[in-house]
Amino acid sequence: MNHYGSSVTDKKRPLAEAKTIASLLPAIMRQLFAVDDHLAAELPLAQLRVCVMLFEGPRPMSALSRELGVSLSAMTQIADRLERTRMVRRVAPGDDRRVRCLQLTPRGQKIMQLREDDRVRHVAAVLEHLPPKSRETVLATLQTLIHACVATREQDGDFQEHDYHSLASKALR
Repeated sequence: MNHYGSSVTDKKRPLAEAKTIASLLPAIMRQLFAVDDHLAAELPLAQLRVCVMLFEGPRPMSALSRELGVSLSAMTQIADRLERTRMVRRVAPGDDRRVRCLQLTPRGQKIMQLREDDRVRHVAAVLEHLPPKSRETVLATLQTLIHACVATREQDGDFQEHDYHSLASKALR
């Protein structure tokens, strides 16, 4: 018997648990992060995702297109739209003018910082409803889950070096 009170040979439990987690995580994310009341909330999802990635620092457009799973031409269109809203600018790092990076403008940085600050304040307010021991348990569980995600993606061979550093830094905050 395992700690759920059923036999270890119960093959359906992992799938049932996965279904439950797959339905709970989006619901939790919606509840925790439904506080965008500024310009970032008005951005289409692809543009918002780019801005979130750029909040960590400038990135080559080719890397952004790969991570978003869009063509370079689609990435160029997203970048064009974000430039028109003065959220990002294209920069050529170093001497190689063929490589184009996107980076947030000061305006884009401010908007994304406001978004992040709002999200953190909202999560803090939610956590206030939990006893300290439960908060510790939630944090430890989420860190364990992100490490399992990293291990799975590494095993599948579709893990980029940037992904690891991004996920690891978030897991350790």
